[in-house]
Amino acid sequence: MITLEIIDVTLIEPKLKHPTLFQKFAELNAGEGFVISNDHDPKPLYYQLLAENGTIFSWEYLEEGPDKWRVSLGKKTADQAEQTIGELVASDYRKAEIFKKFKIDFCCGGKKTLSQVCKEKKLDLMAIEKEIKKSDTPASIASQNYANWSLNFLVDYIVNTHHSYVKTTIPLLLQYTDKVAKVHGKQHPEVIQIASLFQEIADELTAHMHKEEKVLFPYIKQLDMASSIHSEIQNPGFGSVENPIHMMEEEHEAVGELFQLIEKLSSNYTPPEDACTTYKVSYLKLKEFEEDLHQHIHLENNILFPKSIALEKMSISL
Repeated sequence: MITLEIIDVTLIEPKLKHPTLFQKFAELNAGEGFVISNDHDPKPLYYQLLAENGTIFSWEYLEEGPDKWRVSLGKKTADQAEQTIGELVASDYRKAEIFKKFKIDFCCGGKKTLSQVCKEKKLDLMAIEKEIKKSDTPASIASQNYANWSLNFLVDYIVNTHHSYVKTTIPLLLQYTDKVAKVHGKQHPEVIQIASLFQEIADELTAHMHKEEKVLFPYIKQLDMASSIHSEIQNPGFGSVENPIHMMEEEHEAVGELFQLIEKLSSNYTPPEDACTTYKVSYLKLKEFEEDLHQHIHLENNILFPKSIALEKMSISL
């Protein structure tokens, strides 16, 4: 076990504390680090490092007060580059709950890094990282360990669980949102726009799922089967699997943006005081639909699609 150098910041002249630590960090090689010991939380140093160096450093609290604080500060290696939000959730879906809490999009926005999103949304990166750290225990629930499923099984799961949910829920929500728009549109004009937006979502998803089930998913299942029996895959007619995947991802993005508008118009699905039962149920179902869609898109964008692209490239190289 490597013993890290401990720097007692309380022994450094106040005006020289940060410059001394910055110089020490600059002298580190990738993979090296040291421990900061202080009489208060050195959180300001964290934000200064983040502002000036980006996410090239690791920061782990070893002791958190009240009288003594110790932090392990290290310089990341190339293979420790910051993961995207989608990659974080793909490795352990329980992290999705943390991102939901902070209203961070892990499906359509899954290609961004956490630091990028925190900067855009003015969120406390350290607070979120601490929650993620607490969740960093081996996933024990097999049903959530999607990354270990075969592509064939994952495709069937998406169709039987999420596509099925969308198909059965769309007619109900179209009925609810249309009724609410007709009855309450005069007093609450936003529900008219919400009904129109959901109709657009319904049309988009219906066509989208049809393309997946008739074109993309059968090819992915063929890829998985060919890989398991070490046989050649037939030319699908659309070139690389990346072509339809890029189209699907763009459509996911479009639907995600439409739901963001609905969420804003509905004040985060909060019905007004004069809302009738249908009005309230409509908002509850819209929220439920969006939450299911987040997981649905996550499974495709962050797990199924990257694994399919990798599998096709591997098959071609053999």
